[in-house]
Amino acid sequence: MTTSVPLRLLYDGDCPFCRREVHWLQKQDRRGHLVVEDIAAIGFDPAKYGLSIEQVQGSLHAIRPDGTVVSAMDAIRAAYEAVGLGWLVAPTRLPGARRVCDAAYRLFARNRVRWGNLLGRGCKRDCSTRFH
Repeated sequence: MTTSVPLRLLYDGDCPFCRREVHWLQKQDRRGHLVVEDIAAIGFDPAKYGLSIEQVQGSLHAIRPDGTVVSAMDAIRAAYEAVGLGWLVAPTRLPGARRVCDAAYRLFARNRVRWGNLLGRGCKRDCSTRFH
């Protein structure tokens, strides 16, 4: 990403995996090109981005500077690009790898709460009914 306008990343602050990744991305963001917004925060309204609560709870979303919304692996790719680490995710754009990585992300997104609980890293509060 070559613009100085930040990318807005909508993440689930109740998800231990999401919190850890976002914290790491923020540490890498030396240019201030990434703004994060916690969808679990009181008062968060996804409608301001044209999204529903079900959409933002189902996968990661990012809002590009031009207002374009991307989700799932495309949001991850955009976040890494924003902090200057696009080269790390560049291989996930290759045709075969793209299909596998996108499918792996969907699997992860559907199971992240369950897997977090199994690893002893559950939600900060009971969110087992929030995700499908």
